[in-house]
Amino acid sequence: MLDKFNTNAFISFGLGFILMWLSEATEAHMNYTAKPRVVLPPNYVKEIRPPSKKGSPVIVDFSIFVVDINSINVEDMDFSDTVYIFRVDMFIHQRWLESRLEIPDDIFEEGDDYVTLLPEVFENFWQPDPYFLNSKIAEIATLTHKFTSVTLYKNKTVRYAARMHAIIACQMEFQLYPMDIQVCPIYIESFSSNNQKVKLRWSDSGVTLNPELKLLQYNLGQPLELEESDGYMPEKVGNFSRLTVYFRFERQIGHHLIQTFAPSSLVVMLSWFSFWLGLDAIPGRVTLLVTCMLTLVTMFTGADIPPVAYVKALDLWMAGCMLSVFAALAEFVVVKVLDVQYQYQVNRIPKVLPMRISNMEKGQCATVASWEGGAVRSRKATQTPTTPGQTSLQGNGGPPKPARRQSLLSVAWTDTDTGVEKIMWREIDKVSRAVFPILFFVFVLLYWPILLMKSS
Repeated sequence: MLDKFNTNAFISFGLGFILMWLSEATEAHMNYTAKPRVVLPPNYVKEIRPPSKKGSPVIVDFSIFVVDINSINVEDMDFSDTVYIFRVDMFIHQRWLESRLEIPDDIFEEGDDYVTLLPEVFENFWQPDPYFLNSKIAEIATLTHKFTSVTLYKNKTVRYAARMHAIIACQMEFQLYPMDIQVCPIYIESFSSNNQKVKLRWSDSGVTLNPELKLLQYNLGQPLELEESDGYMPEKVGNFSRLTVYFRFERQIGHHLIQTFAPSSLVVMLSWFSFWLGLDAIPGRVTLLVTCMLTLVTMFTGADIPPVAYVKALDLWMAGCMLSVFAALAEFVVVKVLDVQYQYQVNRIPKVLPMRISNMEKGQCATVASWEGGAVRSRKATQTPTTPGQTSLQGNGGPPKPARRQSLLSVAWTDTDTGVEKIMWREIDKVSRAVFPILFFVFVLLYWPILLMKSS
């Protein structure tokens, strides 16, 4: 008897608990379903847009608050060589008039003219359908729930706000890199309602930026340019309302001055030291020039240069620096060849000299031996000085010839003004000490004004 009593009590308790739970769930469900009915009339259809004047679209005011911009990547390409992406974190706000709402005064707190509704309630409202036309990804931020809010005003205005992340594709041009200025638009367009049904419009606040927003390599131009237009979409066969905001990214040159331009200029200047070493330090001279060339190649290969097919401003700088070092290396090869020819001719002089002694034994005065192309010529010291390319033949009845300097094609000659022997390779080194710096500075003076003028 006791066991039967306990069993009946347990069954009664269980049935009571189930009935109480069903009652609470039904009440909660009734409260949930009743909330939209507080403001929505019984015949409300959310698929139909709010009524407006005949032929007039519903005006949707749009505004954006940009929290952060990051991941402007010039290395990651997407679909083509000139499409790059950047990520935007922002708050979006939409506002429109919903005249079909029935708003009782008791839902507003005292002194307020608005009330914030649950996001679930907003699912029963008519909603505009704007989307980011040139975005790869656009999503509402979530943590425990979606970061959205719906505010209802006494004048039947609905305000929708959401925190969004968007990855935007941008067509960038790098002809003036690293002094380039990129203009990246964001297109916002109604998806299914054409411009006769819905018209998007920038609100008074438009697009504002977080005052603490700072980019690593760019300055964000202010103010932002806003635009409203109607674009024809062939895939949707119609004209659709479109909003556009243009972000102007101005690249900061400081990073590249420190990492690229200043080091490459110092490497070019270092190559000029080879002109002072002379040919008695051949290993050191070759090592210096080759090291400078390899340093430039490594520097520009490892730089964050956009991989595009056309020539950029930084490519021209790189070409100028490498051409300067390569010219110094070529100059060393030339002077070395001239030195070999000079040594060859100097070593041949003692072998040819006895063949010319007979001229002195025939009554000629003391002569000064000179050479050209391996042959020794003699001339009287009292006669008008002649170049090694001429021979004084007065003792043999030859007429005197006017004095002149030897051709530059010779590897050595005697200066008629000073009587000092000039060696071609040494003169080239002396001239190069001044010519190479002058040419590089001319290149710099032409490069920077033109680049600054084009970028501005």
